[in-house]
Amino acid sequence: MLSRAGISENALKVLYRLKDAGYEAYLVGGGVRDLLLGREPKDFDVATDAHPEQIKEVFRNCRLIGRRFRLAHVHFGREIIEVATFRAQHTEAEDGEMTEEGRIIRDNVYGTVEDDAVRRDFTVNALYYNIKDFSVVDYAGGVEDLEAGMLRLIGDPDVRYREDAVRMLRAVRFAAKLGFRIHPDAEAPIFELGHLLEDIAAARLFEEVLKLFMGGSAVQTYELLCHYDLLQYLFPQTAEALDNDQNGFFHALILRAMENTDIRIAAGKPVTPAFLYAVLMWMPMQRRAKELRREGMTEVQSICEAGGEVLVEQSRHVVFPKRFSLQTREIWQLQPRLKRTTGKGPLRLLEHPRFRASYDFLLLRAEAGEPHQELCDWWTEFQVENPDVIAQAASRAMPPKRARRRPRKKPPAGGPGESA
Repeated sequence: MLSRAGISENALKVLYRLKDAGYEAYLVGGGVRDLLLGREPKDFDVATDAHPEQIKEVFRNCRLIGRRFRLAHVHFGREIIEVATFRAQHTEAEDGEMTEEGRIIRDNVYGTVEDDAVRRDFTVNALYYNIKDFSVVDYAGGVEDLEAGMLRLIGDPDVRYREDAVRMLRAVRFAAKLGFRIHPDAEAPIFELGHLLEDIAAARLFEEVLKLFMGGSAVQTYELLCHYDLLQYLFPQTAEALDNDQNGFFHALILRAMENTDIRIAAGKPVTPAFLYAVLMWMPMQRRAKELRREGMTEVQSICEAGGEVLVEQSRHVVFPKRFSLQTREIWQLQPRLKRTTGKGPLRLLEHPRFRASYDFLLLRAEAGEPHQELCDWWTEFQVENPDVIAQAASRAMPPKRARRRPRKKPPAGGPGESA
């Protein structure tokens, strides 16, 4: 039995609505896993025998998305409940849906809940909460693996990783997040098959990177990515710089950034990929900037040029949206300006929207071993002496408030405005 107290009200609404419409409906995956572990799930996924078009008929607030995996998203304000139809193994008729290497490129072969369980990646993610009798159905030994703290792939690990190489990143993420061990059978192929990540769309890998580093276990995730030699396929320039990190500064810088990220997430504070990218790409950028300075560029010019080059190259592997790359480059470009502590420059710099991130970056560099502690102390004291400037800059950075919209008149009960 699993208590419904920890399940989102909207997820329960979806489960009951599907059941009442005559369909099977289960809470599945990480939500069930986390509830059994006594954790608070971040999201709730539903599996059903209803096809996507049928799900859309049941919920007015539903959108169908995806081509490779056809999914239904049921919207409740900011919360989205993802609903997937039970999937089955491919038959010979669907061979064209896979590449020669075994990677699935289209996956809309529907089946039963038993079929669906076999298609899940890890046993601990193949647990189904049945809304009919409030029981947890375990088709793959997931409960036993939960108790043992073990991540075990369902099926042949070599085949499963070839079907979708992102499963290797998911193994790392779950191992770091849950503190689980990866089963030896699932672990061994990771060392051999990491190159398959090169065939994954760069945009999809960006989403995976966010999950890896911004889920509260960034330190353990980074260390596991290095251990399994996977970092080189996500951040090749970073991996190369780490290989040549003779004094250990770059490794220390990354670790400190990951630690700070985990601390901020645990405290409920915001984090941005722009700052992590500024750290992860710092040494590759610095190395290229030094080359450009030898060719005659100033320090500021070299950072601007090198920053653009390394981020463009990085986006060939993991897409980095422009809204973040611009912030990363600003953090780098402000580092030389932080060296100037005379005249009106420091006051103007306090007003820069990226000052705080640049200052924090400077602190990290000092903590990792760069000789900037005296400069850090100066800027710390300077901020204490100028609280009004900082407050004004913060107020300007706040987004403008939107005008409140007049509420719509409620339609009669049961009318077009009835919520799902």
